[in-house]
Formats: sequence, C-alpha cells, structure tokens
Amino acid sequence: MAKTLTPEEAERHWARSKGLMWLTLAIWFFFSFVIHFFVDSLNGIVIFGFPLGWYMAAQGSLIVFVILCFWFAGAQNRIDEEFGVAED
Repeated sequence: MAKTLTPEEAERHWARSKGLMWLTLAIWFFFSFVIHFFVDSLNGIVIFGFPLGWYMAAQGSLIVFVILCFWFAGAQNRIDEEFGVAED
C-alpha cells in the first residue's frame, strides 16, 4: 500500500523531484545544443582518429542521453524511496 504524504512531505518530494528534473534538462540542453555550437573548435581535438566535434555530434550526445535516462530513473527512485512512495 502506498504511503500518503502530508502536504509538507509532498512539497519536499516535489521540490526534490523538480530539482532533479531541471538538472536533467540542463544536462540534456548542454549536450543537445551547446556542444554542437562549438563543433568546429572541438574538431581540433582528435580521439581514436575521429575529430571530437564530429564524434560528439554523431555518437557522444546519444551515449550521454542513454546514460542520462538511466541516471534520472535511479535518482528519482532514490527520492521516492526516501519519501516512502517508491513503486515495488
């Protein structure tokens, strides 16, 4: 049975969840847009024979997005467990 949160607990839970959401969106924005603004500058750095700008556009951002999804799910689950509202 799910725990019923008091209004104060619900507000704290939402504040933590909202903070996590904004952090996740900031990371997403950085790897979606900011990195790509500097692709020409990053192409001067070569890793394993590939220019870093090209690699971040082709693969790096996608890898970060997948990691970000798993990290977000785990962090949100920890917040839910802290407040006793985690799913089984």
